[in-house]
Amino acid sequence: MNLLAIETATESCSVALVHGDMVIERSEIAPRKHAERVLPMADELLAEAGLGRHALDGIAVGRGPGAFTGVRLAVSLAQGMALALDLPVVTVSSLAALALEAPDDDAAILAVIDARMGELYAASYRRDENGGLVPLDEERVCTAEALVLPAASAWHIVGSGWTTYADSLRDCLTGELRSAEGGCYPQARHVAELAVREFRAGRAQDAQHALPVYLRDKVALTLAEQGKPQP
Repeated sequence: MNLLAIETATESCSVALVHGDMVIERSEIAPRKHAERVLPMADELLAEAGLGRHALDGIAVGRGPGAFTGVRLAVSLAQGMALALDLPVVTVSSLAALALEAPDDDAAILAVIDARMGELYAASYRRDENGGLVPLDEERVCTAEALVLPAASAWHIVGSGWTTYADSLRDCLTGELRSAEGGCYPQARHVAELAVREFRAGRAQDAQHALPVYLRDKVALTLAEQGKPQP
């Protein structure tokens, strides 16, 4: 299988290519530069593998949640490439991709992305016997103080939400904190890993049905909500 994966829901801009049993990737922290970097990165990977775009069997994309512009960009690019090349698409939760950054053991995983405006995007998972993920709850956007987690004896926490809300997240845990890493982001290689399972299970979809997930509709606080005088 030749599968191209895109993930730009956070500060990290990443692209991965599954080529047979090999996975190659490009990833960099590039705030506000995703639009100019993602396609060149994809072309670099295809060139490295000696493939043209028409050799692809499918497109995978991180569907969010995350930054509105980043999520829109990734899904739009995936749709455009899939339509142009007549390829199926698999959308993958950016929180699920982030969860695969956690150590591989029996602890539950809390994936948290700083959503700004005093909130975070969150979801929890455990690994299954085949290395995949089983959701333990639903994706949501909320304050760290309002986060309610399922019972688990141990936890890993991954994502930028830890950097911003560490104290509140510690208070939410239902078991011991085994590890916490705030400096990691969803990566295209994990989008690809999860997407391959979906492709093999026959759950790819037409490009027009590949939709972003934002979890909230509001992009920014009003001046009144920021406590600033209105003009």
